[in-house]
Amino acid sequence: MHVTSPAFKANAARALADPGLQKALGRSGPAFHAKRGRAIAALPEFQQLRDIGRDIKNHTLANLDFYLEAYAARVEAAGGRVHWCSTAEEARAAVLEICRKAGARTVTKGKSMISEELGVNEHLEANGIEPVETDLGEYILQLRKEPPSHIIGPAFHLNREDWEDTFRKSHVDLPFDRSFAQRRDILEEARVRLRARFLAADVGITGANFLIAETGSSVIVTNEGNGDLTQTLPRVHVVLASIEKVVPTLEDCTALLRLLARSATGQEFSVYTTFSTGVRRQGDLDGPEEYHVVLVDNGRSNMVGTEFQDMLRCIRCAACMNHCPVYGVTGGHAYGWVYPGPMGSVLTPSLIGVDKAGHLPNASTFCGRCESVCPVKIPLPKLMRHWREREFERHLTPPTQRRALRLWAWLAKRPEAYRLAMRMGIGALARLGRGKGAFSKLPGAGGWTEGRDLPAPEPGGTFMDRYQRQQRERRHGERRQGGNRQGGNRQGGNRA
Repeated sequence: MHVTSPAFKANAARALADPGLQKALGRSGPAFHAKRGRAIAALPEFQQLRDIGRDIKNHTLANLDFYLEAYAARVEAAGGRVHWCSTAEEARAAVLEICRKAGARTVTKGKSMISEELGVNEHLEANGIEPVETDLGEYILQLRKEPPSHIIGPAFHLNREDWEDTFRKSHVDLPFDRSFAQRRDILEEARVRLRARFLAADVGITGANFLIAETGSSVIVTNEGNGDLTQTLPRVHVVLASIEKVVPTLEDCTALLRLLARSATGQEFSVYTTFSTGVRRQGDLDGPEEYHVVLVDNGRSNMVGTEFQDMLRCIRCAACMNHCPVYGVTGGHAYGWVYPGPMGSVLTPSLIGVDKAGHLPNASTFCGRCESVCPVKIPLPKLMRHWREREFERHLTPPTQRRALRLWAWLAKRPEAYRLAMRMGIGALARLGRGKGAFSKLPGAGGWTEGRDLPAPEPGGTFMDRYQRQQRERRHGERRQGGNRQGGNRQGGNRA
């Protein structure tokens, strides 16, 4: 997948000027907020469950090598095979080898962000194997030749008319009077087209929400059932998963599942939560003859033991991006790679380098909503600050920005000089803005005034000046009230 993260600012400007995208974002965002709010309100122990989820993931990461080896041993005991892949190239090669040995011409895929990260579809197509996306959102994006814009709602950026237009262009045999007025119409059209693909596929590829070390099981959650068809109908099932998806026990997995659906879609549980363990056994009605797990590192082990390890707790619920004011107006494509929003602003620099993704940790208001809604309490603003520090240390920030930060640091270390500079600056702006209320243009502040006015400060000094003045007035008022009470007591004593 082509990386455009270095062009985030240009990507964001195009997104802000796209009326169709703004319509889709304005419609979908509030719906996620409301559903999540209702689901959490119905679970009194949700906050306690967040602590449990955080602790499970922290314990697993502290013992990651042990649990990965335990998981691999269980997979092989159930007749499966584990492929250990350090890089994206190794993972693509492993998937291609499995498909070639199976004689595959068609591969069905359940939604998998790791496959987007690895570029699996493009690699299979380049080697004569057709991948077919079966998630409804991924299917429409494959027809449009677009990447996902959201990790749980891949077609988050599209409106109903976009779906209809794509179907009419791609499904050339559609009757002229075929209606797509309802969501069910879209679903039925995709279902008819995909049914034959499910039956013809030689290999099915899914992602994994969790890998259970205790049982050797992979777990996927879906709302469409396509994941089940992808892993049970073909002769070969391939699970693509990154190493941090492992959890110790079945009980740990169920605790995290209670967090996942509520945080992602506002459901108590997804419609389908499917556990797969090994190959088809004697007496099983369905299931694959071969079961492969492609375990991918691709830079994640480099995060273990660093200040970015907390990011590996992520369970891919997308709550952070659903509540992010930046994602809410730019959408996912502006971030320029697989993982958008706050979680992408931390994970992407870890995987492709801060030199390519340095804009992303700067694309944040630091309002803290992402951390407040994260089901496993990842301190996303703190991690973005760490990336900003790395970017500054490596001299990747623009020279003007570095000079401004050096000047601010010099002043911040000298309180008297800082207060004097603030008084002079605010006083000058207050005089210039007297009677205006706001500046539509101001030298040195073009980055702000290009898109919005800059409020003019009111006369009265800096915040600290006003605060100290109010504190003096409050103490003076308290002394006066105390004097009045004492005077009243003396008068009462005289009367007695």
